[in-house]
Amino acid sequence: MITHIKFVGVPTRDQDRALKFWTEQVGFRVMTDSPMGEQRWIELQIKDSDTGLVLFTPEGHEDRVGSFHNGSFACDDVEATYRQMKERGVEFEKEPQKQPWGTFCIFKDPDGNRFVMGSR
Repeated sequence: MITHIKFVGVPTRDQDRALKFWTEQVGFRVMTDSPMGEQRWIELQIKDSDTGLVLFTPEGHEDRVGSFHNGSFACDDVEATYRQMKERGVEFEKEPQKQPWGTFCIFKDPDGNRFVMGSR
């Protein structure tokens, strides 16, 4: 039986730059960083979550770099997390927006990938 999503992939042009962003600016932790062909397999842990993030671009998926991520990061308090990440230099499209279903904002990584972050 399926229990959770193990990881989601984030395509990147520069794994070192992406690794620095996701660990130093967003706060994720490195679980695996191993050679894999011309790239590395870099798997990050999101706090205590069972779902991780992988900084890897499969062959033929280079056109996905700089696109909108089809998923959403959850946090307890979008506004507080927004302030923390902004202080660390993370670029946001705009301040958090309150909606009837919750609060959200969109941030970018150094490759221009865009990610939704939200809470209820």
